[in-house]
Amino acid sequence: MVSGAESGDTNGATLFRSIRSGIKLLVTVIFLGYLIIWLMMPMHIYYQHWFPKISAKTRSTFLGGEGSWLLIYTFPVLLIATLACIYLHLGKKIPDDSFSKNGATGSGFGWWKRTAVVKGPLGIVSWIELTFLGMFVGLLVWTLASYLHGMFETSVQEAELKGLQVWEYKLDCVGLTLGLVGYVSMALLFFPVTRLSSILQFLGVTSESSIKYHIWMGHICMILFTAHGLCYIFFWAKTHQISEMLKWDKFSISNVAGEISLLAGLVMWPTSLKQFRRKLFELFFYTHYFYILFVVFFVFHVGFYGSCIILPGFYLFLIDRFLRLLQSQQKVALVFARVLSCESVELNISKLPGLCYTPMSSIFINVPSISRLQWHPFTITSNSNTDPDKLSIIIKSEGSWSSELYKILSSPSPIDRLELSVEGPYGPPSTHFMRHDMLVMVCGGSGITPFISIIREVIFAANTKPDRTIPRILLICAFRKYVDLTVLELILPISSTKLDVSHLQIQIEAYITREKEINTSQQLASRTIWFKPASSDAPVHSILGHNSWLWLGAIISASFIIFLLIIGILIRCYIYPIDHNTDTIYPAVPKSVLNMVAICSSIVMTASVAFIWNKKQMASEIKQIKDMGSQPFNTQKDLENMGDYQSLLQVTNVQFSGRPNLKDRLMKCEGKSVGVLVSGPKGMRQDVAKICSSDVSGNLHFESISFSW
Repeated sequence: MVSGAESGDTNGATLFRSIRSGIKLLVTVIFLGYLIIWLMMPMHIYYQHWFPKISAKTRSTFLGGEGSWLLIYTFPVLLIATLACIYLHLGKKIPDDSFSKNGATGSGFGWWKRTAVVKGPLGIVSWIELTFLGMFVGLLVWTLASYLHGMFETSVQEAELKGLQVWEYKLDCVGLTLGLVGYVSMALLFFPVTRLSSILQFLGVTSESSIKYHIWMGHICMILFTAHGLCYIFFWAKTHQISEMLKWDKFSISNVAGEISLLAGLVMWPTSLKQFRRKLFELFFYTHYFYILFVVFFVFHVGFYGSCIILPGFYLFLIDRFLRLLQSQQKVALVFARVLSCESVELNISKLPGLCYTPMSSIFINVPSISRLQWHPFTITSNSNTDPDKLSIIIKSEGSWSSELYKILSSPSPIDRLELSVEGPYGPPSTHFMRHDMLVMVCGGSGITPFISIIREVIFAANTKPDRTIPRILLICAFRKYVDLTVLELILPISSTKLDVSHLQIQIEAYITREKEINTSQQLASRTIWFKPASSDAPVHSILGHNSWLWLGAIISASFIIFLLIIGILIRCYIYPIDHNTDTIYPAVPKSVLNMVAICSSIVMTASVAFIWNKKQMASEIKQIKDMGSQPFNTQKDLENMGDYQSLLQVTNVQFSGRPNLKDRLMKCEGKSVGVLVSGPKGMRQDVAKICSSDVSGNLHFESISFSW
């Protein structure tokens, strides 16, 4: 018999699922309508008939000519983002269905998620990614061909009217069209780098995995805009109009602004290439701030009307960026650090118990004593279920920044406080890996860090959900030296809740690639450093509280409404009396400045109110955590944890001077659904992807984890 409470919970979950299904359907309809606009935009029927009619009906003394552009290009995307926030909020109220096997073994989407391309300039790409990339390229080609077809139809007549040769007129058309096609890629440019993005979470995509889409869009955008600029320079040179390069039109296209925007982009472009990005990260990091000049002068170049096409992605990015700025101002309480002999450190940061995140989540760290501007992402190794009051990350001493941090913490003279700021955490929307019968985790070196949180999640599930099938775990890890094995000590949580590790079915295969035997000369005991947080330090907490998605939806919708009110009042009371909606009296640049200021002001106001309100709501929880202070490990718990670690060593097989035979090992894995997760060097990820793509039985489900973009 089902109790009344359980029946109520079931009915509530059913209602929430129904509402989420309705939101999905509505979002799909809005998106398809938005996509139709993009497909029709380069055609005669749109810019000669549809848009003029819409513009005539929406032009008013309140919003002027901006109304139609905002209605068509900006409003639908912001509405989708708001609906996605509601969808994600309701998802938190539905019982965990991560053990459902449908998502892992379903034949419908399983094939599309399989690897299509292993090597190449795009990296590891699945069939669904390749399909959408093909659709995007098709949209670019369609837009280019449609615009050129419409312009070339009257090329002879237009060339005669302008006193140009036909090829010169066509060159002018090509230059203009390349700029218009660049709109398409720029409209999508900022979505992947919006970390707290409801749209990405709605699609089940993390901000880390979508960085590659930003890189793709950036390259396409710069190729198109560079070709656009070169076409016009060549055209002006051949038609003796080189002075056009110095033209700043008050009411139309500003050439100088476009050139400044392009120059800013050309500064960012080469430093964002892989060779520069990985070897000269600081140069890449600092030059990328030129995106501010790139966007601002792009708006000056095309006017605010034309910028409405790319506004939605940048609008959501601005909200995210300001929220990150607010969070980064708070210094967090670093409780203790463990310095390992493998030149790695584990930082343990105090957090509110209510802060929940999924395994494989990441957090951005800033240490002002090393650099006030540099932020570095790290995978969270703790689990919000097994570690309710602490958040931990592992940092391997590899680059200059991490080496300096290790030097500070491993010095003979211990420090009593390390100032730290964070942004995040950010992570996947669900623990989909729990749907598999078996998990195979392949990692190299510090690539083990994403898997620690997964193992801790499986330990928690094995202890709290005995009626569910818990996936078996095979951890295949490759290390350079024997001393690197000390990182395995961090797999097991130091939790206030006693968890029986014996419920976990795990096997560890460790390969030491650069040593032939056990080297005990470097085996040093890990050292724990306890810190004394300052009174101003606070535990890590969600920037928008427990109902963060609802608050984000409120910020998106409220800020846009406030922006419309501000700019509407300015147009009605200040601009309209001057130009009466003619767009030929009031200059375009001041109008663009007013719009940008109105957007920034509305975002700052709404986000600040949400931040302050939630900070007051969490003040009592934060004070309680501060009053408790940081306590050393419980001795009895330490002994229990060491016993668990000894049992973990019993299932660990260490091999020297060799690498794992991944193909042989993976093909022998039994189970209807085997999740294969790989984190490590590029070559390792490609090898595992190739093996999984060639799997005939189809039970290997590949997922790559990479933060070295």
